[in-house]
Amino acid sequence: MSPTPLPADLVLSGGTVLTLDPAGSEGTAIAVRGGRIAYVGDDDGVLAHVGPDTRRIALDGRAVIPGINESHLHATWLGAIWPATIMDGLAGGSGFAQSTTLDSSEQRRAAILRAGDIAASLGITSYTEPGLGPGEDDGATGACGSDVLEQYRALAAEGLLRARVTVLMLFGELDGPSALGDFRRGMLELADTDLDSEWLRIGGIKVFADGIPPMRSAWIHGHYPDGSRGELLVEGADDVEREAAMRTMITIAHDLGYQVGVHATGDRSIDAVVDAVADLDRADLRHYIIHGDLVSRPALGRLAALGMGYNTQAGLAPATRGMLAATLGDEAAASAWPVAAALAAGIPVCLSSDAPVLSPDWRVGIAAAAELVGESLGDARETMLALLRAYTVNPAWQDRAETWKGTLAVGKAADLCVLARNPLEVAPAQLPGVDVDLTVAGGRVVFER
Repeated sequence: MSPTPLPADLVLSGGTVLTLDPAGSEGTAIAVRGGRIAYVGDDDGVLAHVGPDTRRIALDGRAVIPGINESHLHATWLGAIWPATIMDGLAGGSGFAQSTTLDSSEQRRAAILRAGDIAASLGITSYTEPGLGPGEDDGATGACGSDVLEQYRALAAEGLLRARVTVLMLFGELDGPSALGDFRRGMLELADTDLDSEWLRIGGIKVFADGIPPMRSAWIHGHYPDGSRGELLVEGADDVEREAAMRTMITIAHDLGYQVGVHATGDRSIDAVVDAVADLDRADLRHYIIHGDLVSRPALGRLAALGMGYNTQAGLAPATRGMLAATLGDEAAASAWPVAAALAAGIPVCLSSDAPVLSPDWRVGIAAAAELVGESLGDARETMLALLRAYTVNPAWQDRAETWKGTLAVGKAADLCVLARNPLEVAPAQLPGVDVDLTVAGGRVVFER
């Protein structure tokens, strides 16, 4: 006879539990104990986990999915300006929507806490802050400097984080230049930083390779209408020096065991990053391309072969396609953001928002991605599954945390998102209308509609 399990802290039953595991397993009930998943199965089986103090939630046909992992989210900045977004400001002709500069530790702490509320309301239980460090200590937003990391550290120690946070360190300017000397100094200082828990960890290093195509600052193989072709943001006297400096940055971080996420949008900058990774002694740190607007199909094949990731924002396609077409032509705009080709190549694609550039609402991101991939992934159900994994399973891989989060399985983190409807029963375009009813992070209910 099997021993009676210890009572669960939380039981949800009477709905659909989409584990998103490789087998596509489903259940109708799930139990949580001590911040971990204790049971996934049917309504009868979960009863053995119910005790006198167990909180029971009737799903009434609703769906449970793994907590959303927003793998590229400037959360502190978002907390400062939401509901404004950068794209809204550009569309309205007002430029950046940065009406608030965070001038103090207290303001940064408040912005992080507000971002936690926003994330929880959207079912987000993990996110990546893609670029914090000394290069932004005097930045225009006040949302990406060294003090932000200190506020995260304090909030984690106080148990006040409502989502798990992965930080990419930045030793240059956000969307701006970096220098090899500053990078070396930053890496030396990072060696003295001990920050690696399930709630707050330094996941790797961010490098800005180039800018963006509509601003003619992405480094491309061809030419812009004015004859220019952009250049790398890494300091150097010419293209050769700049590329050598970027390769050295990637190598330094890699040799010290750090993952590198590279903001690269132009096809030439992406090829340079892939060349750098190909020359490393091993490629097991899951380095990845961020954005990758103009990534070529051959480069996607190399990303897959090297075990690299591709973190992209499908919502930028409809928002900027007109600008890209005006800059590089209709053909370039039509082939940009190749989400379907990346998935077909076997790359663990991570969809993200880059909020506050775009809204942090992953449901909108899935709808936008579905427009990009069309019917290439199969029917609506298969498309939805693939895109849900791009917000859960694949980001856990990017975080090198797939052994303990990203799917719903016994022993894994109890990070859950409860939706008002089963997402596999709605078209992707309808997903933004499906409410997030409940968010559980580490076994704690952090949002309840």
